[in-house]
Amino acid sequence: MQKIISYPLSFIAILLFLLTLLIFHPIQWICFNIFGYQAHKKSVDYLNFFLLKIGYVLFNNFEIKGRENIPAGVPIIFVANHQGMYDIIGMIWFLRKFHPKFVSKAELGKGIPSVSYNLRHGGSVLIDRKDPKQAIPVIKGLSEYIEKNKRSAVIFPEGTRSKTGKPKEFAQSGLKILCKYAPSAYVVPITINNSWKFFRYGAFPFGLGNHIGFTIHTALAVKEYTFEEISEKTENAIVQGIKL
Repeated sequence: MQKIISYPLSFIAILLFLLTLLIFHPIQWICFNIFGYQAHKKSVDYLNFFLLKIGYVLFNNFEIKGRENIPAGVPIIFVANHQGMYDIIGMIWFLRKFHPKFVSKAELGKGIPSVSYNLRHGGSVLIDRKDPKQAIPVIKGLSEYIEKNKRSAVIFPEGTRSKTGKPKEFAQSGLKILCKYAPSAYVVPITINNSWKFFRYGAFPFGLGNHIGFTIHTALAVKEYTFEEISEKTENAIVQGIKL
C-alpha cells in the first residue's frame, strides 16, 4: 500500500528535485564567478537546504545528534557510513559551518546540474575508483587544503552505498592519506541511519516516512593516536551506531 501511495508523491519529488537543481545551477555559476568562494558556498548550502525540505514531501524527517562533539577552529575529517544521497545532502546542510568537502567518484563530476558544478568548483575532489594511483595525489591535495584552511573533508570508506543499511568493509587508504597530510586534524566518526530506506524499492518510487538520523561521535585527534588506532576506533564507533 505504501509503495502505491509513493508513486504520485515520488513523481512530485522528482520534479521538485530537478527544478531545484536547474534553478541553483546558474545561481552557483554567478556566485562563483562574480562573488567568489563564500558566495558560492552559501548558494550550495541553500541548495541542499531546499533538497532536504523536498524530503518532507515524502514524509521523511531528519535528525542530527552530537554536533557539540565537533572541535572548532581545526581541520576535520568526517568519516561516515554510506547509505544514499541524503547522506550528502544532510551533511552539507547540517555541517555547513565546517565547509565540508567530499571525496567523490569521478562520474559525478559531469552531467548533473548543480551537483557536478559544485564538485568541480567547491573544493571537493574527484577520484577514479578504477585507478587507485590517481587517487593518492588528489586526496593528498585535499588533506593539505583542509590543513591550511581549517576546513573539513568527508570520506565514505565503504566506497559505495549500502542498499540494506548493513555496513560494507571499510577501506583504509583514503583515510590514511587524509590523516598523514593533515596532522593537526581531528577524525570525527558519523553514523547515518535509515538513509537507505529512501531507495528501498529501487530507483523509483521512493520510500516514505523515513526517520534519517546522523549521530556524531567523539572526535579523535590524529596526532594522539596511531593510524591503526584511529581506523579501528572510527569503524567501531560508526558500525556500533547502525540500527538495522
